[in-house]
Amino acid sequence: MTTNRPSGTEGYAEEAKALIRQYESTSFADVHRAVMHLIPMAPSRVLDIGAGTGRDAAGLAAMGHTVVAVEPTAELRSRASALHPSPGIEWLDDSLPDLARLHARGDSFDVVMMTAVWMHLDGGQRERAMPRVAGLLREGGVMSLTLRHGPVPPGRRMFEVSGDETARLAEAEGLRLVLRRDRQDGVSKRPDVSWTRLAFTRP
Repeated sequence: MTTNRPSGTEGYAEEAKALIRQYESTSFADVHRAVMHLIPMAPSRVLDIGAGTGRDAAGLAAMGHTVVAVEPTAELRSRASALHPSPGIEWLDDSLPDLARLHARGDSFDVVMMTAVWMHLDGGQRERAMPRVAGLLREGGVMSLTLRHGPVPPGRRMFEVSGDETARLAEAEGLRLVLRRDRQDGVSKRPDVSWTRLAFTRP
């Protein structure tokens, strides 16, 4: 039987067990050190899109935030919710570019996180997704995302996405770029992989 999965999630169900080991080997604080000063200290509403293994959602919940963790891959979502059983995390089956279930609820958030997610969308999907994501961010809120650059792992669907394009799309939705960092891969230490970190606010 063929299972219809959202585009961009290819390969993740089959590798869920290995990905848990890989992602959980690096702490939330280490991965997001560059933007920790932008995340509110006071308890806030946080959206983690493409929450994966739940590492980031758990780190945010431990800070006192209420987190909606969106993860379309059932195999990851079930493992992550068991690995990080926190009353501060709500797991939701939804996906980019439309986030239809989330929008139907009328939610809004102080922080939106998209870690290693955006490059799974093709050009048309990115243009559709940015208004949907930006529309969930409250005034004064922060959106943080990372872009992976380099060879596409076997079985995955990824695109080369520039920081400049992403900033243009976000700024067209009224967001303001407040941080950009480009760095080499810090987890697998691969010289052919690099990352761009972007953070935006809604003034």
